[in-house]
Amino acid sequence: MQADLKHILDEDVDKEVALLASTGVRIPPQPQIVLEVRRMAQREDLNLRSMGDLIAQDAGLTAMLYKLTRSVAFCRSRPPYSLEGILSLLGVRQAAQLVQAYGLTIAIKGETHVLEQFWARSTQIAQLAAVIASERVSICNIFPEQAYLAGLFHDCGVPVLMARFPNYCKATGLNATTRKWADVRAEDRHFQVDHCSIGFLLARHWRLPRFVADAILHHHECGHGCEHAARSVVAILQLAIELFSQDQALPNSEWAHHEPRVLEELGIHPDDLLEFSDHVMDAYRVHASQ
Repeated sequence: MQADLKHILDEDVDKEVALLASTGVRIPPQPQIVLEVRRMAQREDLNLRSMGDLIAQDAGLTAMLYKLTRSVAFCRSRPPYSLEGILSLLGVRQAAQLVQAYGLTIAIKGETHVLEQFWARSTQIAQLAAVIASERVSICNIFPEQAYLAGLFHDCGVPVLMARFPNYCKATGLNATTRKWADVRAEDRHFQVDHCSIGFLLARHWRLPRFVADAILHHHECGHGCEHAARSVVAILQLAIELFSQDQALPNSEWAHHEPRVLEELGIHPDDLLEFSDHVMDAYRVHASQ
């Protein structure tokens, strides 16, 4: 399916989503708060106070923005103490992207233990990706909010497929107890679709930046065939996944294959990887303890 999606036009994305819905695979719509923030961000007469007032209506969104912008990945100088300050710090477009990331967490629902593990994993990877991006922004030109967005969305196709196929976890080997993740090849074999393709369509349907959607589609291929921005995002994701795996004492069978390309893309010498990784983990732990 991935090859069919590579060159899909914007006007065809919604048709593809509707076609998926006819097969029982439902791409969730954007929550109302996300739509309202996006519309406001596109206005020429945008007022930061008005956008701040809109965001303040959602306590969960407000808390997320405050927590993120106090982390080392986002805080350029000193942490902001108002929503207007947050919007000024991030920029309206970047803040809107973080609102989309929050929107995903409320759009995909469920009470299962697997879904709880999914959000815990995705959130930690997103936070690690943001720190990596902040450290390599001069090399990759990928900003923390873009990396965070990609980190939270990169595996979003998994819960969508879980909702459609009752035997998804068994067929793909996904196990919350052992924290084993889904096998893409098993997805293709059993369901003729994979979570990367579903995640790509969700990202395009939600109008995420194209390079972020491309990175979601190709994040298991280390961005092979992608343009520079998408390759950089994939490299950031791959390193974030590896650091997550190390932190949780989990195997990561893909890392040995992807490591040389990741380090080249991020401009990290192999001899410096351990020091860089320790620095990223220290910054992540400071954020996680707040």
